[in-house]
Amino acid sequence: MNIIVDAFGGDNAPAEVIKGCRMAVDRLGVDITLTGDEKKIKECAEKINTGMDGISIVHAAGVFDIHTEPSESLKSGKGTSMETGLRLLSEDKGDAFLSAGSTGALVFGSTFITKRIKGIKRPVLAPILPTAKGPFMLVDAGANSDCRPDMLVQSAIMASVYMEKVKGIASPRVGLINIGSEDTKGRELELEAYKLLREAPVNFCGNVEARELPEGNFDVAVSDGFTGNIVLKLYEGMGRFFGNTLKDTFSGVKGKLAALPVLGKIKAFKKQMDYKEEGGAVLMGISKPVIKAHGSSDAKAFYNAIRQAKNCVEGGVVDRIKADVDKLRK
Repeated sequence: MNIIVDAFGGDNAPAEVIKGCRMAVDRLGVDITLTGDEKKIKECAEKINTGMDGISIVHAAGVFDIHTEPSESLKSGKGTSMETGLRLLSEDKGDAFLSAGSTGALVFGSTFITKRIKGIKRPVLAPILPTAKGPFMLVDAGANSDCRPDMLVQSAIMASVYMEKVKGIASPRVGLINIGSEDTKGRELELEAYKLLREAPVNFCGNVEARELPEGNFDVAVSDGFTGNIVLKLYEGMGRFFGNTLKDTFSGVKGKLAALPVLGKIKAFKKQMDYKEEGGAVLMGISKPVIKAHGSSDAKAFYNAIRQAKNCVEGGVVDRIKADVDKLRK
């Protein structure tokens, strides 16, 4: 299996990208194709003393500027590490693609270079978030601020496939993010989506309020990208808040002594809340697996994102989505 990785996406590129790829080759048995400036990649690998066995390079001189409009990715983005990677994926020269670069450019480029699955209206960004009982998938987390009800149904189907095939959850429980649990709550979008989801080929369990999400009673939470992005950012912010609060609580000699009896539980909690453990967000609806890694990803996060891409390929996520969408269309 060959995973294509954007060597110059993210704040810590290319050093942390290369380290994460090295870990993935050694531990996961995958091949890696790095896209980016070949000279800079080789110089960096030598500087950090990281071998390149199992890692090939496809030269791409440019890097897409995160401040550039995503729609420019097809014009000014030509020859960049991201565009080159997506093009290789579209030409079947890799099984999946990973980048920590601009989210907007990745969504736009994936849509028009690698292409959507036939029948999918728009791709959606789908991160995995922790709860008290296990992870859940949030769709959409920011790719589409304006959605139609039928698009939310497609999001629910795609996320259900992922949670079943990759996370091993039989009949994933789907919830529609809303301002109340009653079926009369919400805007026209939520009201119509609720009706469609009841008839859709998913395990729809009704509306879910944002405060209920951390309880872990749903495996998939569906919303438009505007609402979903707010949920995602609040989740991330609260995670940092809890982490910093724990750090302050157990600082100093007395704090460290007090922490000793519960050190194992503290470490488990920190691991549960760490985005690096999951790797990235899947861009659902694209004809091949595309993973968006966090912009501040380190080697561990890149490794886990590659593992996530590998699991998508092995689980046949895209093929299953294609089949389910075909059934829905018919």
